[in-house]
Amino acid sequence: MLLISGWQIRAPSNLTRFVLLALLSVSLMLLDARGHHLQKIRAGLTVLFRPIQMVAAIPIRVGSAVIDFIHGDETLRAEAERLRSEQPILLARLQKFEAIEAENAHLRQLLGTSALVAERAVASEPFRRTVVIAKGVKDGLYLGQPVIDAYGIRGQVSEIGVLQSTAILITDPGHAIPVQVNRNGLRAIAFGTGAPDTVSIRYLTASSDIKPGDLLVSSGIGGGFPFGYPVAKVKKIVNDPNESFLDITATPVAQLSHNKEVLLIWPAKSVLPVEAKKPAEIKKPVPQSKLVEPKKPAVVPQPTVVEPAKPAEGATP
Repeated sequence: MLLISGWQIRAPSNLTRFVLLALLSVSLMLLDARGHHLQKIRAGLTVLFRPIQMVAAIPIRVGSAVIDFIHGDETLRAEAERLRSEQPILLARLQKFEAIEAENAHLRQLLGTSALVAERAVASEPFRRTVVIAKGVKDGLYLGQPVIDAYGIRGQVSEIGVLQSTAILITDPGHAIPVQVNRNGLRAIAFGTGAPDTVSIRYLTASSDIKPGDLLVSSGIGGGFPFGYPVAKVKKIVNDPNESFLDITATPVAQLSHNKEVLLIWPAKSVLPVEAKKPAEIKKPVPQSKLVEPKKPAVVPQPTVVEPAKPAEGATP
């Protein structure tokens, strides 16, 4: 009972409070699910709770530092020796890859395509079915952006904040990615199962040419993921005569729960600033490859009229 200005007001019961709070929660969830009106509020809350997350991560960082200290210098020396021995081999391979990349870029320019992508490594914080990435809107992230690692596709960005973002993994039950069998090009869809290391391949009949050990790569359909990135390897195929489709399970090739860093993929237009800033340099070699237009500047009036005037003007200053 509350006494306000001589009026007695009875406080609502616990059941009434529960019903009101439940209705408020459901209303906010429906408002956010249909219109995404709470996205800005959620982004602001991530900024406010950032210090709490940093404080919560302190025990993990302290534990890692203690483990590194206990291991001593011997592990570091062995690791340094291994890296020194691998460096010449990696540099030699890098030179080969750079030549292949340059040739590939040249061929793509001739074909008029823009399928080139760039990869930038960022730090991350792994969780069960999502990854919290320590990058946000200011770093150019966008919804649906592919997230990979050194082994294959991990998922894609699902939420973006100011200082950090969230990426959903391919094993999440709400995620699906178009794939194809690398061996024969058979197209399918890989669905997350909720298990940490399993995806499901559905809607393939018994006549489909797929077998255990086949590598599944991204098909590029829909534009969400670039073509040709490894996704999973077929682990088990169950052909039940009572079912219309095969029961296929596959294991993701990406290290979903091991790596502390991920790679983000940007489209080609935001990756080639040098070519974008110098359009004149791109236009010059194009007419030379046509073999017909180089004969036009060889006309006599052009060198006789224009060329003497230019050195005269250049000589005066």
